[in-house]
Amino acid sequence: MSVKTDTYTDARYLDRVQGLLTQTLARLSSGSRINNPSDDPQAVGLAAKISAQNKRIQAATTNVQNATSYIQSADGMLNSMGEMVTRMSELSVLAKDVMKNGGDIALYQTEFTKIQDQLRVTIGGTTAEIGGTTSITSPMGTFNGIVVFGPNAAGTPVSTGEDPQNVITIPGTNLRTGGMLSLIQQDSAGNYTLSVTDATATDTINTSISQLADTRSTLGAVERRFELAGASLTKRGENMTKSLSDINDVDVAEESTRLSKFQALSEASTAMLAQANKSPEAVLRLLQQI
Repeated sequence: MSVKTDTYTDARYLDRVQGLLTQTLARLSSGSRINNPSDDPQAVGLAAKISAQNKRIQAATTNVQNATSYIQSADGMLNSMGEMVTRMSELSVLAKDVMKNGGDIALYQTEFTKIQDQLRVTIGGTTAEIGGTTSITSPMGTFNGIVVFGPNAAGTPVSTGEDPQNVITIPGTNLRTGGMLSLIQQDSAGNYTLSVTDATATDTINTSISQLADTRSTLGAVERRFELAGASLTKRGENMTKSLSDINDVDVAEESTRLSKFQALSEASTAMLAQANKSPEAVLRLLQQI
């Protein structure tokens, strides 16, 4: 009875060691500490919550990156328009030179009008907003289908975190008003209401330059906020990823030590079980000799 009991005990112990050995091999081969929920039920639940939170942080990071791209695109176009308006200012002064003849003035007006054309197709607008005979509903000043320089009093809110209050609003950049409107506005016949020789041209253009500069300054301040929000989200994402790694990833050094231990125990258990199985055979032979 004692020999049989010892055999069963050795078999159960060997089976347990083999199970631990299999678990260790699975962890090393997969690189994951948790291959089944039963490996660590509490860690499985915690990992799921952290993973969901990390996904939300990644989504907010994408929002911030897209918003930053939007502002940078708008600023690039504003900078280009600023250069064009500055050239218009220069032309308006040159047109006042009494030493210039009619042909020179006509050339200045031609260039002046070409710049107005470019500004008009960039800003866009309906005939009710910018005059003329044709509305420009698909202006060049767009970002991913969003019209950049049209009316948008409420601005564009961008989610920058998990909390609904984590929102940064990009202010509207409506250039269909003020000095810029004076530059691109046309009458009902499609003629620009401002010419290079107008007495008020220089002052109107200077007002437009100030409008563009103020708009760029405002967008620059908002972009700085997005940079700070993006840096914070990136750091939080890194911390979340590290937490997930601590929960899920296997400690190779520790598991390798376990593997060596369980392999040694498995070999020893197998040997002991084999020895235990031989003992009844020896007793049986001894009885047959009596």
